[in-house]
Amino acid sequence: MINEIIVDVNASEIRVGILEDKELAEIHIERTCHQGLVGNIYRGKVSSVLPGMQAAFIDIGYEKNAFLYVGDAIPQKEYSDDEIEVYRDYAEYNISDILKVGQEITVQVIKEPIGTKGPRVSTHITLPGRNLVLLPNADYIGISRRIENDGERQKLKKIAEKLKPENMGLIVRTVSEGKEESDFIEDVSFLTRLWARINQAESSGPVPRCIHKDINLIYRSVRDLFTWNIDKFIINDEKEYFKVLELVEMISPVLKNRVELFQKDYEIFDYYQIETKIDRALSRKVWLKCGGYIIIDKTEALTVIDVNTGKFVGDNSLEETVLKTNIEATKEIAKQLRLRDIGGIVIIDFIDMNDAEHQQMVLDSLKQSLKSDRTKTIVLGMTALGLVEMTRKKIRQELATVMKCDCPHCEGTGKINISDSGLSGSGKSK
Repeated sequence: MINEIIVDVNASEIRVGILEDKELAEIHIERTCHQGLVGNIYRGKVSSVLPGMQAAFIDIGYEKNAFLYVGDAIPQKEYSDDEIEVYRDYAEYNISDILKVGQEITVQVIKEPIGTKGPRVSTHITLPGRNLVLLPNADYIGISRRIENDGERQKLKKIAEKLKPENMGLIVRTVSEGKEESDFIEDVSFLTRLWARINQAESSGPVPRCIHKDINLIYRSVRDLFTWNIDKFIINDEKEYFKVLELVEMISPVLKNRVELFQKDYEIFDYYQIETKIDRALSRKVWLKCGGYIIIDKTEALTVIDVNTGKFVGDNSLEETVLKTNIEATKEIAKQLRLRDIGGIVIIDFIDMNDAEHQQMVLDSLKQSLKSDRTKTIVLGMTALGLVEMTRKKIRQELATVMKCDCPHCEGTGKINISDSGLSGSGKSK
C-alpha cells in the first residue's frame, strides 16, 4: 500500500489529504481566518456554575463560553493509553464544591465549538510531542493501545519510567514502536521546557487570554501523521516546504527524503484527483462495488446509515446476497466515518439477517474495518431490531459542516412547501 500526505496551501485555507493507495482516507481543512482551537490553553474565568448539569461555563475570550464538565475538572487518576480519557467515579464530586463564579482557571480545549455549542475544555492539560505526550498534572505512564506486542510495550514502559519528569505523566505514542531511549530524550526536554513557559505565562496578564496556541495544520500533520508508513509528504508552497524540512530534520530525520515540493502547472488537489473524491465524500448516497449502496443521514442527535442491495442481485441465494452486501458495506462505512470525520452516536441499519452467525460476521467485519481509524470508536452491538449501535469520538466539526451550509430556502431539510415550489396540489406545473 502506498500512503501519501498531500498539502494544499493557499491564501484562505490549508487542506491536508491522506491518500491510501490513491484513495482519499482523510481530509483536514483549516481556514486562515479561523484556526482550530483544539490543543490551545487558556487562562479563563468561571462565568457560571450549574450544579444541576454538573458543569460550568468558562469565559476564555472566545465568542461563546467554553463548557467544562465535572469529570474534566476533578483530579486525574487513570488514562486509557493515547486516547487520553479519564475514568473515575464522578458521583463523589459536586461542581459547586470545585468551582466558584469569578474564579480564574487554566483550561485546554478538547473539542471544537460545534453548531450552537461553544468549545469543550478540560483542566487536564496534555502536551503532545512527536513520540510522547506530556501530562503535567498527572503522575502516570501509558502506552498506545495500537502497540500490541507485549514485549515492545514493556520495553517502552521501562524507558518512559526512566525519563518521566517527577510528578508528571507520559504517554508513549504509536509512532514510538521500535524506538530506543535516545529517541525520547529530546521530546521530554522540549515538552518540559514548553510546560515551564506555559506556567510562566499563566502567572501574569489579563484574564481571559490564550497562554498557549497549538501549531497549525501543516505542522500538526508532520507531528501526528507523518510516520514511517507514509511514503510521501507533498506540499505546494515553497516557503512552507522548507519549514517542513526543518521540522522533520528535528523530529524524524530519516523521513526527510520523503518530503517533496509540488511544482507542476496544476492545482495539487486536482492533480491527485482529490477534489472529485471530496465531492463523493459529501454525497448522501455512496455506491458499493457490488452494486449495493449506503445512505448517510445526519440528525441533531446522531448519524443514521442505511444499507441497501441496490442493483446487486447475487448468484446463489438471498442470504448470500445480503451477507455479501452487508460485509462490503462495513468496509465502506468505516471509510466514510473516517473520511467525513463523523462523530457521536452512529446507528447502522444493515439489511436484515436471520442467521446469528451472519450477524456476528458482519459485526466482526465492522470492528476489523474500524481498526485503521485513529479516532476512538466503540461498536456496542446489534439491537433486537437488527440495528448496530456504535460511537465515534467527536473532536472537530464534520467535513460536511466545514464545507457546506444549510440552504436558506429549505433550511437544511431538503424540502420546500409545495405552494412555494410552483407546483399545484396534483403535482402538475401551474
